[in-house]
Amino acid sequence: MPDPKSAPVPASRLHLRAAGCSLLLELTPRRLPLVRHWGADLGPLDETAAAGASRAAARVGRRPGELDAELTSVVPEPWTGWTGRPGLLASRRGRDWSPAFTLTRVTFDGAPVPGWAERGAGLVEATAVDPESRLRLVTGIELLDSGLVRLRAELTNEGEELELSELSVHLPVPAHATELLDFSGRWGMERLAQRRAFGVGTHLRENRRGRTGFDAAHVLHATERGSGFGHGESWAVHVAWSGNHRHLAEHDSTGVRLLGGGELLLPGEVRLATGESYRTPWVYGAYGEGLDRVAHRFHDHLRGRAHHVRRPRPVTLNVWEAVYFAHEPDRLIRLAELAAEAGVERFVLDDGWFGARRDARAGLGDWQVSPEVWPEGLHPLVDAVRGLGMEFGLWVEPEMVNPDSDLARAHPEWIMAARGEPPLEQRHQQVLNLSLPACYEAVLGQLLAILDTYPIGSLKWDHNRDHVEAGSRPEGGVPAEHAQTLALYRMLREIKEAHPGLEIESCSGGGGRVDLGILELTDRVWVSDCIDAVEQQRLLRWTGQLLPPELMGSHISSPRSHTTGRRLDLSFRGATALFGHLGVEWDLAAATEEERRELAGWIALHKEHRRLLHTGRVWRGPDPDDSLQTHGVVAEDGSEALYALVSLTWCAPAAPPHARLTGLDPRRRYRVRPLLTGGPPPGFAPPEWWDEEGVEITGAVLARVGLQVPVMHPEHSVLVHVSAVDRAAR
Repeated sequence: MPDPKSAPVPASRLHLRAAGCSLLLELTPRRLPLVRHWGADLGPLDETAAAGASRAAARVGRRPGELDAELTSVVPEPWTGWTGRPGLLASRRGRDWSPAFTLTRVTFDGAPVPGWAERGAGLVEATAVDPESRLRLVTGIELLDSGLVRLRAELTNEGEELELSELSVHLPVPAHATELLDFSGRWGMERLAQRRAFGVGTHLRENRRGRTGFDAAHVLHATERGSGFGHGESWAVHVAWSGNHRHLAEHDSTGVRLLGGGELLLPGEVRLATGESYRTPWVYGAYGEGLDRVAHRFHDHLRGRAHHVRRPRPVTLNVWEAVYFAHEPDRLIRLAELAAEAGVERFVLDDGWFGARRDARAGLGDWQVSPEVWPEGLHPLVDAVRGLGMEFGLWVEPEMVNPDSDLARAHPEWIMAARGEPPLEQRHQQVLNLSLPACYEAVLGQLLAILDTYPIGSLKWDHNRDHVEAGSRPEGGVPAEHAQTLALYRMLREIKEAHPGLEIESCSGGGGRVDLGILELTDRVWVSDCIDAVEQQRLLRWTGQLLPPELMGSHISSPRSHTTGRRLDLSFRGATALFGHLGVEWDLAAATEEERRELAGWIALHKEHRRLLHTGRVWRGPDPDDSLQTHGVVAEDGSEALYALVSLTWCAPAAPPHARLTGLDPRRRYRVRPLLTGGPPPGFAPPEWWDEEGVEITGAVLARVGLQVPVMHPEHSVLVHVSAVDRAAR
């Protein structure tokens, strides 16, 4: 009798629908799951219509000289005739490198799948085996309530040791997805958008930095030609992994187009003994008509998580650009007093409070309060901060170490290295190997001791260097990047379990670790070390392609940017930072009383509209031209909105163009008013509608005609508040 667990499953089709999206799967015995459609909702289908849709999506007739291949599966297999990049690269010393899997079990939310079914959101798990190569593969394909699709795969070795080089998952996109959009960047200039044609070949974005990276693809899109925030079908993928990873877009000569990705494994990093398994990170796929609707799917998913931040995001003061390493208790307490007067709700003490850390060259890794700087410990500052009604937060960088530290001198074998000598230094730092149990426990123990001693509400968790030659020295330098990322996740989880309610910010030299893997264990990201408001306009706009405003740390800087040297008015700095998790990074003791009053006004304005900003839908553009940008947040029920009209450079025409306000209910009437804190920006010349009474207008007119933009100098902006004057149409 054959084993029923290894017998092929009968052919079936499954149509999943949620939030305006459809996922049509075809499940046949001799193939891994095929995605026949991923994108716009196809509406209700019966079995006949689903079969027709599958046939319509099937490959066109073949030309002479082409392989008799079909559409590729979620894990592309060479034996099917796919000559592009395989989804699985593994072998046993050159054998069993081309498995041919047979489906043996398919479930939807744990229940067997019939020959035909239409369902809502849920998880499809497909188990497949190849007796010849002695491999078992389980693919998970889940349609979420947000309309996001996410995929992962788990490979189990049932034979002798297998070396795994790659396991990635893929989704197909249609032929009219002819352009690619993803991102690059560097320190201080993260999320630089780049577009190109989706030509034949592989567009491969590999990251070997041991973190998401300043230059990460971020979200890889395939779009219709000329797509924008509000128009053009767009499909996008994001790899939810905080270590080495890859995103790819592939277009073969027969017309097949794929988006996909997974973890990037170093040579020999994953070797599976008999019975061992490897599971990929989740790869998320988002579809939308326009980039805004792609972003909404990510935002809805994040906001729908049980552990998503719910309480109002506390306005934060971080002291880094105020004092740097010059920690003087009296000066910091005075800074806390000024922050509380301005309305700040969380005070974060940054680098320099521990060990011999008087500059960037020493002390990192010695997580004990410095008695030289803080003879009474941090208690005087913590008590002062909490006495002023603020939370206390603390900066840490637990994954790194200075060679000039007690920890590194005691345990040089804990430094990651591939050879006898340590890797290149970066920022006078090396990487600690958290995959070593003794190292892990030592670092975790120090952190928990600090958290047990002081009432700390938040940690700013930094990661300031790339991983180079990330090997485990006690094991002969074998790659340990995969294990390092898992150890980081485990440490964050243990810390949060030990201290419920603690919030953690993912910082990595700024925005170097921004991904949905780290966001499962942290509560916001530091968007960039560059808080110049001109740069922040781009940084918030494009980081927002993945994250909603409440997860993006955006701070009001000092008048002169510490990273660019640019001088900007507080009105522009405040209006820019308003659209995120607001904070301040400024030596308030050096500010004038007038500046502190104006800052208090911006903080009060943020608190007044915080619920709207952190629960509403983000809409960007359409931008009137290259010199002007428009963006805003609209309440879920369409009852109100807040928009920014941003002047970046001089306008080419004699008068600024109209700005169209998107996202409102076209059938409702709205009162549109200017929202001012302090006086108008320099060079300001108001249009006719600009007064306290504002103008009453319909959502349709605002979206189609828009508003005349006020004249103002470059590097300034104005805010517009929109509130409904009638009930929503039924």
